[in-house]
This record gives sequence, C-alpha cells and structure tokens, in this order.
Amino acid sequence: MLNWLPLALLTALCLASYNFFIKLAADSLPPAVGAVVLQLVAAGLGAAWLLRLKLLGQPLAVSGRGLALAALAGLSVGLAEILTFVVFKRGVPASVGTPVIVGGSVLLAALLGLVVLRESLSLTQLGGLALVVAGIGLLARG
Repeated sequence: MLNWLPLALLTALCLASYNFFIKLAADSLPPAVGAVVLQLVAAGLGAAWLLRLKLLGQPLAVSGRGLALAALAGLSVGLAEILTFVVFKRGVPASVGTPVIVGGSVLLAALLGLVVLRESLSLTQLGGLALVVAGIGLLARG
C-alpha cells in the first residue's frame, strides 16, 4: 500500500489554498457569485480529469449508490462554499475562520465515522480530537 500521508498533506495544501482564496475574494463579490465561479472551475477540472482517464482507457465503474452519494457530497460542499464566503464577508480573519471551519468539519466527520460507520479511534487519536475541540473553543472566544 502506498503511503497516504504525502497525498493527504497535498490535499491539505489545496484546502488551505481554497479557504485562503475564498477569504481574499469574499470582499470583492457576492457569496453566490463566488460559489458559482468556484464550482464551475472545479467542475471543469473534474471533467478534464475524467476525460484524461477515459482517454487512457481506464475503466470507470459507476453505481447509482455512488452517484447519489457523490451528489450529496456536492450539495454539502456547495453549501459549505457559500457559507464560507458569507463568513469571510462578515470580516472574520482567515486565521480564525479557517481553523474553526476546517477543525469543526474534522470533528464532525470523525463523529460521523464513529457513530454511523462504527469506526474506532485509539486513545491518541481521541486526544487529537480533544485538542481540535479545545482549539475551536479558543479561536471562537478571541
């Protein structure tokens, strides 16, 4: 199995850039416009990646369940994009808003994994989640 950590860290860099550029754009356009532009660019990138895979002859197995779950993820990220623009348009600093949004999403995703997917966490991992909660609390107080 390939090491997943470098890829996860690259993903974190992309998400950091995503939030940073939303913060910069939030004062320059309405949240709905920013979200639509963001989604159109993301859809174009996804379509280019899909076309590349198709041209390489890679099989693209698709299921109805997979499509429905991807659509729910798209609905969730679309709402998150609009709300992120709104949060930053209200003047929240990137150094506060981004960690609260991302940390909160990490915490909620972990809880969903525990409750819905019946995943387990080690004591060390639970400690890490406790630190996320503490960090969100400290940032929100500021």
